[in-house]
Amino acid sequence: MYGVLPLWCVPGLADWAMHRRSRIQETSGTRESLIHALMMTEVGIPIALTLRYEVNPLLLTVQSAATAAHEATALWDVRTAVRSHREVKPIEQHIHSFLESLPFAAMAALWCLHHDQVRSLLRGGRGAADAWRLIPRRRPFAPRYLAAIAAVVGGGVLLPYGEELRRCHRAAQAARTP
Repeated sequence: MYGVLPLWCVPGLADWAMHRRSRIQETSGTRESLIHALMMTEVGIPIALTLRYEVNPLLLTVQSAATAAHEATALWDVRTAVRSHREVKPIEQHIHSFLESLPFAAMAALWCLHHDQVRSLLRGGRGAADAWRLIPRRRPFAPRYLAAIAAVVGGGVLLPYGEELRRCHRAAQAARTP
């Protein structure tokens, strides 16, 4: 929570810079930018849930499904970029490898830290009354920590990718206007 999560913004910002450099708004445009928003949602929801709720079989299932969905969407993203003739340079591909592996790293760390819940998940949650319900954290994160994470995500993810989507939308509008 203090390493992987905040540092995740570094490759995210680098990827955004690659999109800007390759002028995404003139190639794959809004479609690819919306795919990026989808991928952020796919990792954002499980992160938000983990920050607020106890890790249990339900949360592990949500995280696993979101990680699988993120991987499938990442493949769609690269296919969209390549088919649009946007140049995806080797450095951007390397950045993508970080962005694709970090959900697995975060999930693996969580599974190691909560091996009892993994065992419960493998048993279908039998014997655990709260296995399939969202339970607020017994020891919630400090409000300062949550505010800092919100600031990092806002400044390192939402603002840059919001700017990308806006730039793509403007370019699409300009292309439609005679």
